[in-house]
Amino acid sequence: MGKRILQRRRGKAGIQFRAPSKGKVAPVRYPRPGSEGKATVTAIIDERGRSAPLAQIRLDRDRYTYLPAVAGMAVGQQVTLGSSAQIHEGNIMQLSRIPEGTRICNIELRPGDGGRFVRASGTSAVLFSKANGKAILKLPSGKNILVNDTCRATVGEVAGGGRREKPFLTAGARHHAMRASGRVYPRMRGIAMAVVYHPFGGGRHQHPGKSTSTSRNAPPGRKVGLIAPRKTGRKRLARSSAEVSK
Repeated sequence: MGKRILQRRRGKAGIQFRAPSKGKVAPVRYPRPGSEGKATVTAIIDERGRSAPLAQIRLDRDRYTYLPAVAGMAVGQQVTLGSSAQIHEGNIMQLSRIPEGTRICNIELRPGDGGRFVRASGTSAVLFSKANGKAILKLPSGKNILVNDTCRATVGEVAGGGRREKPFLTAGARHHAMRASGRVYPRMRGIAMAVVYHPFGGGRHQHPGKSTSTSRNAPPGRKVGLIAPRKTGRKRLARSSAEVSK
């Protein structure tokens, strides 16, 4: 009998699969709803395991918050929170006060949750439209979502957009970067394993040898590949009306 497959080991949630807490600065979130006025960027910080730099923002004499830095943000810059904010990179305001077509980041999914998505380096969403207390956002993935227009967002694009253009050069650098994010590296293909280590392993050639779609009720050692897929195979586009008419 072989060892447990990687998916089953990860499902147990051992310490080797958790992102280490070493090097973390502080929780990254907006201050409590109702915070108004001007704040100052006091530092730009690199946090371990995070793709974007963090901006340390001083709200008053002894109160700080940490947010993803936007492109062009610098130490000493003044940012404005609340209803008095203008459309300028780094300012934080509700979606209801942001004009349509503006690029925004660090958006709340629900009012007061502190910011949930569009926080990775170089990403930004577009405020597509607003109506009836709702706002339609176009995410970097191209997907459109509907959120409450009282949710807060930061004007601008998250800094660090050229991160993927720099190669790792060595396997060690890649290993440490993946380790800081709590990811397993390197990843072994199931078809390259022996038959006792993975359901897709073994055989004269590297091929699964069985269907890659798996039942939702499959046992832990078999639940690999496409788990309970809605559909499989290539999407076939419908022919245009012009082709049909021919």
